[in-house]
Amino acid sequence: MKDLNQLRGCGTAIVTPFKRDESIDEAAYRRLVEFQIEGGVDFIVACGTTGESVTMTEDEQARVVELTIETSAGRVPVVAGAGGYNTREVIEKMRRYERLGADAILSVTPYYNKPAQEGLYQHYRAIADSTKLPVILYSVQGRTSVNLEPATVARLAEIENIVGIKEASGNIAQIVEIASLVDERFKLFAGDDAVVLPVAALGGVGVVSVASNLLPRQVSDLCHACVEGRFDEARKLNRQLTPIFKAMFIESNPIPVKAALAMTGMVEEVYRLPLTPMSKVNRAKLEEVLTEAGVLAKVSKQATS
Repeated sequence: MKDLNQLRGCGTAIVTPFKRDESIDEAAYRRLVEFQIEGGVDFIVACGTTGESVTMTEDEQARVVELTIETSAGRVPVVAGAGGYNTREVIEKMRRYERLGADAILSVTPYYNKPAQEGLYQHYRAIADSTKLPVILYSVQGRTSVNLEPATVARLAEIENIVGIKEASGNIAQIVEIASLVDERFKLFAGDDAVVLPVAALGGVGVVSVASNLLPRQVSDLCHACVEGRFDEARKLNRQLTPIFKAMFIESNPIPVKAALAMTGMVEEVYRLPLTPMSKVNRAKLEEVLTEAGVLAKVSKQATS
């Protein structure tokens, strides 16, 4: 990616469709990528949390990244997820994605071994030193039990090819502090659809979205209104989309969004263990929200047109 300014706006953390035998459904995946691009998203994040990357082999992950690059064909940047608790393995994976032609790397904080802040700094510095690609930090301690503290983010922001952070702490005060410590070169992405508006008000440049899998046009419109400072329009769109944003986390991501996509016929509702299908109670709640919002009919029509 020659122009880093392309890396802003709405990025879809894309779902990985599986067939009934749990193999990757490449045809459905290509259709989903096209649906995102036609819906106006600005970039695609492959092999993230929403893509169930931790249940895939390294070869499968690489194939998903490759499929994304092939299908997008340069129309939008492709950000490849390459994170983990073994720095050497993360570097190897990242180099493989670089060879495939990924435009940037999104790297989640190490989980399970719970490094100190200095360990996090050294981990990311080693990653950045091993690639020419832009690296986006990913902080989501609700999943990793590790918090990338603002002072550490500020240190990492001084490294040339560490270009931004997907901040999914859910802690607005922490995001405020990060925004006060970094300069405009460093890109602040909302890590949750529900906070794209307040993060944009702090100078954020976009969102890495779950809901855009289902509603790429609507979430892109919200994101663009936010980052362009059209806050009256953004508040209106946000009110409309908030019930859907909440429904996407009625159970662990990506279970609800994959269930919603399956309701539209875009993917098979197949997960790999330890993820399992939604409970009947939550499925009914999800379907009710999507029906009330007119989403099921709307998405089904878009996907088949």
